[in-house]
Amino acid sequence: MKRIIRYITLAVLLVLTTETALAQQSRIRERHEVKRKETIFGISRMYGITIQELIDANPEMNTPGYELKKGDYINIPWPKNQPQADTPQQPTASAQQPSSVARPKNEEVDVRNREVRIGVMLPLHKVNGDGKRMLEYYRGILMACDSLRANNISTDIRAWNVAEDTDINTFLADPKAAECDVIFGPLYSKMVKPLGDFATQHDIKVFIPFSINSHEILINRHLMQVYQPPTEQNELVIDHFLERFSDTHPVFIDCNDTTSQKGIFTFGLRRRLEAKNIAYKITNLNSSDGMFYSSFSPTKRNMVILNTGRSKELNAAMAKLNGLRLAHPELRISVFGYTEWMLYTRHQLENFYKFDTYIPAPFYTDLSSPRTERIMQKYRWNFHCDMMPNALPRFAITGFDHAYFLLKGIHIYGKNFTGGSGMVGYTPIQTPLHFERIGNGGLKNRSMFFVHYMPERKTETIKF
Repeated sequence: MKRIIRYITLAVLLVLTTETALAQQSRIRERHEVKRKETIFGISRMYGITIQELIDANPEMNTPGYELKKGDYINIPWPKNQPQADTPQQPTASAQQPSSVARPKNEEVDVRNREVRIGVMLPLHKVNGDGKRMLEYYRGILMACDSLRANNISTDIRAWNVAEDTDINTFLADPKAAECDVIFGPLYSKMVKPLGDFATQHDIKVFIPFSINSHEILINRHLMQVYQPPTEQNELVIDHFLERFSDTHPVFIDCNDTTSQKGIFTFGLRRRLEAKNIAYKITNLNSSDGMFYSSFSPTKRNMVILNTGRSKELNAAMAKLNGLRLAHPELRISVFGYTEWMLYTRHQLENFYKFDTYIPAPFYTDLSSPRTERIMQKYRWNFHCDMMPNALPRFAITGFDHAYFLLKGIHIYGKNFTGGSGMVGYTPIQTPLHFERIGNGGLKNRSMFFVHYMPERKTETIKF
């Protein structure tokens, strides 16, 4: 009798199991063959289902340590909010793979329909200033990834500590490097070519975040360079100086700084003024008060240009200008400065306001801005320390701006993202970004600010 009951029980269980399997099979849309480097996230996005729906249709995915492998077949269910059909349907056009690809990685889901895979190849250590600055920059990238996640943009990030004395090729040999969609780095010029060649081979964007000297940007379309060499910055600033201040009377003050390299800028500006037949004057901090005054125009706004970026000479020049204004209050005086001057803002702010100062810079950190205050507070919460004091730029904010702009752009446009004006619609906290193609080569950021300290004690940024 017990044996009969046991057989009946087994029969019932078999029927129930068969019915469950049939019911589950009726919900299956199709079988998908896993391709190289595909992910659960990417496959779910491809077919317009949730990750949980995919896992429910494939219970083995709940097994600890489960990994997708090339050649595996997995069940693709119908979305719960969509009725079943008699025949399988293909993914929508926006979710399909590209029709032509450049490398095996792109045989999988388009980056616009999966996580953005990020590599960071920078010195990430605390041995010297380079490592400390780049570590803070990397933390800014991590914060951007966190913010993007809140906007349903997924990222997968890997980092390598690429110090100055290391061979970058040892890191490029890591198979994970070839999986990246974008690599942030390098910091050193000697590493640009091997990384650029690697990027060309694997169709990866390389985002060079800081000033670097390499002709590779002229020939490698995979490179994106943020900061421009000083010679290019000078030309760009001179162009916009002439456009904005052509109706002023330029006064060049020699500050007797034997260490200064600002002569490259002042000499270039003087040559361009002469070409446009714009008169200017040259004076010296050691000139007598009478001779100093004679260099200024009583009728036009005077635009003062110093040939130094140092604090000591700036103090002396501001003292001289204050004496001139006290003796001749009718003079209209503005000052045109250099990016380094923002390091002295705490001590020179009143003078900057008083003399209607313009400072050209590739970044500007408004410490009183609510957005700046929030990101500095979040940095403190996340990493239990403050950003490096007196650093220009604030490297964590730079990393945040760079990563948010770039990763959102890649999420929207895929590998066609060029960083052009208006493509992303992101307002930077600190660093403006607007890339342009250099001939048949890579992309360079062409955006800068005039930071304007206004006499009414306000500060504005004029983007150009």
